[in-house]
Amino acid sequence: MKNVQQLRDLGLFDARVPRYTSYPTAARFTDAVGSAQTAEWLRAMPAGTDISLYVHVPFCRRLCWFCACRTQGTSTLAPLLPYLATIKQEIGLIAEELPPGTRLARLHWGGGTPTLLSRELIAELAGAIFERLPLAPGAEFSVEIDPTELDEERMDALAAVGLTRASVGIQDFDPAIQALIGRSQSYAETRAAVEGLRDRGVLSLNADMLYGLPDQTPQQIAESMQQLLSLTPDRVALFGYAHVPWMARRQAMIRTESLPGPEARLDLFETARELLAWDGYREIGIDHFARPTDGLARAAATGELRRNFQGYTDDPSEVLIGIGASAISRFPQGYAQNAAATAPYQAAVRGGRLATARGHAFAGEDLLRSDVIEALMCEFAVDLEAVARRHDADPGLLEPMAASALATFADVLERDGPVLRITRVGRPLARIIARSFDAYAMDPAGHSAAI
Repeated sequence: MKNVQQLRDLGLFDARVPRYTSYPTAARFTDAVGSAQTAEWLRAMPAGTDISLYVHVPFCRRLCWFCACRTQGTSTLAPLLPYLATIKQEIGLIAEELPPGTRLARLHWGGGTPTLLSRELIAELAGAIFERLPLAPGAEFSVEIDPTELDEERMDALAAVGLTRASVGIQDFDPAIQALIGRSQSYAETRAAVEGLRDRGVLSLNADMLYGLPDQTPQQIAESMQQLLSLTPDRVALFGYAHVPWMARRQAMIRTESLPGPEARLDLFETARELLAWDGYREIGIDHFARPTDGLARAAATGELRRNFQGYTDDPSEVLIGIGASAISRFPQGYAQNAAATAPYQAAVRGGRLATARGHAFAGEDLLRSDVIEALMCEFAVDLEAVARRHDADPGLLEPMAASALATFADVLERDGPVLRITRVGRPLARIIARSFDAYAMDPAGHSAAI
């Protein structure tokens, strides 16, 4: 494959860099931002602002070995009851600081496994949110779905509270690979969940797939992708498996020697990408695909694609509020993250204060560099002069970074006046190229492989 040879020649197959779902990345957050700062940022919002809300449910009945998310196992609903009580209290604390007329343009429940919640708890959580924060017209309400934790009652409950988009975790349909990553989930279970939700009027569907899994081959990923395509999802997130057992201890269950190397990972990605392209999906950034009629594809076509902690998004909101343990909020002034573990998170909220434990207040060139990085990640191109004008900055500030990037990536990075553009061949290196505009020191061990 010509692309593989060109990328091999650059000697960057083994690089580890941030995913740049934020800038600065969460690794740079400090305790300089706390609950008082978050409250100030909430109060600073203009009246009538439409925001996004993310609710983190960190519980799972099974802890999949591949997962590096902040989750904890439970065999019963017992720990969810006090946790949801805390969530409701946190919503109240946040609502007290928000200006009048605040509404939700986006609502997302993630985890963990939000579909662990019973029918009654789904209704209770949704009711607590909507009592304080109503949905704006045309709002999108999405929930991460584990098909093995979804019955008729929970599908009825999700539809009843207004679910508009289901985000279905799949990863791979091959039973042998599922056994190697601790996630058993049949195609029949997945199809039943998809059809059940669509029968109830939930017509928008996202699906998450992984490449770079143990013993995964192009033939296997092709078969899994063909099964996925039979479900006709609107969007597909095709993420590279990030093997970081020193950070996520459960990943020690996956043998490192069984993982495909960087060149094989790229081959797996290309196999899946070609199948999606043949089926009419548009490529969105480095790892998303969408039907031409989907909002993500429209945002990419109009230059309105953005990047947040869930990946690529068409969410126009300037404010994203995260509630629950470890959840991250983004404000025009900076980032705020709740205490990561459930115990200190619940202690803070029960004590009547916001649970912010760390974060980052934008300063210096943060927003300037953030816009450059986001443009490279979303559009594979950036107009340096336009970004500088937007921030009332001297375009010369970006020139040394641009020159360094061009010198390092001469084979895959082009310049046309003020515009830097990553070539088609170089797109797998977008995260590495974006690193050229990152001012912060980085520990490669804390990040995933770039390819």
